[in-house]
Amino acid sequence: MYFTGIIIAICTFLTIGIWHPIVIKTEYHWGTRPWIVYLIIGLVCIIAALFVENTIVSAIIGVFGASALWGIGELFSQKKRVQKGWFPMNPKRRDEYPPIDKDETLCPIHHGKSIYAIEEDDENTADTSR
Repeated sequence: MYFTGIIIAICTFLTIGIWHPIVIKTEYHWGTRPWIVYLIIGLVCIIAALFVENTIVSAIIGVFGASALWGIGELFSQKKRVQKGWFPMNPKRRDEYPPIDKDETLCPIHHGKSIYAIEEDDENTADTSR
């Protein structure tokens, strides 16, 4: 039997699980400023994975690097979650959190509007075009 896939899957699951609280704690203590550290960690790990001969170790390093890069986006999303009140705000950095519209979404595709606000806009447009 070959356990490579299962080992990589378990390590991937654990890596993602490790990064989740790291992102939350980073945003709480330092805000979004450390995003560059995440970028450096991610790029170094991905480049290092190219030079590691062992498949399992290379995959784990690559997954760790990809998770660090993914963490950059999560760091900025975490700031919005804090602004919405979903996570605690660091009182020492209260001035870094401008008020956020309750209808704003975390999804960049909708340009800051929630799905419900978009539906309301569509309904209002349909009513005025009649």
